[in-house]
Amino acid sequence: MVKVKICGLMKPDDIQAVNEAQADFAGFVFAPSRHYVSLETALSLQTELNPEIQKVGVFVKESVAEIIAIHQAGAIDIAQLHGKSTPEEIAELQDAGLKVIQVFERQSINDQSSADYLMVDSGKGSGQTLNWESIPHTNRTMILAGGLNPSNVRHAVDVVNPDIVDVSTGVETNGQKDPAKIMNFIKNAKEEYVL
Repeated sequence: MVKVKICGLMKPDDIQAVNEAQADFAGFVFAPSRHYVSLETALSLQTELNPEIQKVGVFVKESVAEIIAIHQAGAIDIAQLHGKSTPEEIAELQDAGLKVIQVFERQSINDQSSADYLMVDSGKGSGQTLNWESIPHTNRTMILAGGLNPSNVRHAVDVVNPDIVDVSTGVETNGQKDPAKIMNFIKNAKEEYVL
């Protein structure tokens, strides 16, 4: 069954919503963006987070040292890397005890990446969907992101068959996380059709 990552968590209410909906991954954005949180905020939010939910930090151009410091502070289990990441950087993060998500924006996935997860995305929070039919099949653990919402996620899962789906703005109303949308997104993503 597909797993779900809810990204861009910023407030205690967001944490409560992902706990209630039983998300698999909680995403905290440490890169400059509308969803940016400081290390202090991320750490305080996590005191409420269900410990079974894995914590993902989203990074764009932060140094390996900065990412490792955030991990060592206890804020993240997984580093999600946007932009160019070298095999050396990925290895350094893994050696420090992190799992790594390498993000490929609108481009073919590099099956040779040493990252633990490969994410295909339409762009950092662009809200655009990808052409799901054209996404290459991979035997690696694949995350689908980009323009997903409660009404299209089931179709996306059926077409792409990802291991994990990732959503941020698709579960928001007026720029805030919407608990009902989070609940519906997860329910729809995990719904198994019985023929």
